[in-house]
Amino acid sequence: MTNTPGRRVTPNSRVVVGVDGSDSSLRALDQASEAARRHGARLEIVHGRLPEGHDASAPFDAVDTVLEQAATRARELAPELDVVTEARADDAATALVEQGRHARLTVVGTRGHGGFAGLLLGSVSLRVAAHTESPLLVARGDQDVARTALGYDRVLLGVESDADTPAAAFAFEEAALRKARLRVLHAWTLRQPRPTEETRDDFSQRARTEESVPGFVTARLRELHPEVAVDLDSVHGAPARALVEESVTADLVVIAAHRRKSRLGLQLGPVTHALLHHAHCPVVLVPVAA
Repeated sequence: MTNTPGRRVTPNSRVVVGVDGSDSSLRALDQASEAARRHGARLEIVHGRLPEGHDASAPFDAVDTVLEQAATRARELAPELDVVTEARADDAATALVEQGRHARLTVVGTRGHGGFAGLLLGSVSLRVAAHTESPLLVARGDQDVARTALGYDRVLLGVESDADTPAAAFAFEEAALRKARLRVLHAWTLRQPRPTEETRDDFSQRARTEESVPGFVTARLRELHPEVAVDLDSVHGAPARALVEESVTADLVVIAAHRRKSRLGLQLGPVTHALLHHAHCPVVLVPVAA
């Protein structure tokens, strides 16, 4: 491990990023560097490789070169950063989950090679998302220039219920640090039977209930963050589609990661999968206890 001198670092004043030298991981590195600067946190740059005896593992001298180049890039982007690098003899997902435990943020790219092959369309990415204990930023986005901010000055928060409060708290803090507007979106669906006066009344009552969700979930946080301009919206439609469409004009989308147990282990929901594959901007998943 190498580092630059800095102040004493508490567990959650760390930003962890996985790199492998790919363009995608460099985009993740740039976003992690900016996040560490914004939060006044240490940047920990990690490369994970499979244990000896397994394939798809670069020589350690090559790994050291990747890490040194990544550290140099981070310091160029934010000279004040306290930067740490580490090569771990774990598979990529395990390295990131363990290194990111109790971190302020863990950051990954969308796809890579070497130690991070398959991010974020394969098993490695899904393992990280399913098991991370800290918020996970996936460096999605349509721009080719990794160092350029999207520039919309807007954070998008998707909420389903008050169980999403941890994600809402993260989004409010992020909007405050970015001096960005926060759009809180609640999308819901209701299959309607053949329209009658009674079913229309039921639908209207359900609509009124759903319209109150964004305000209810964020009431306390709006009091705590009066500096954040907030737009509340509730729409009747598929949540995944609504959030992906809204991500076109957002700098960041934040959602809670509700993980359920199945015979295959922890599983992510369909909205999470849709955003990881189709969002037009970076996505933050905030783990929520079942």
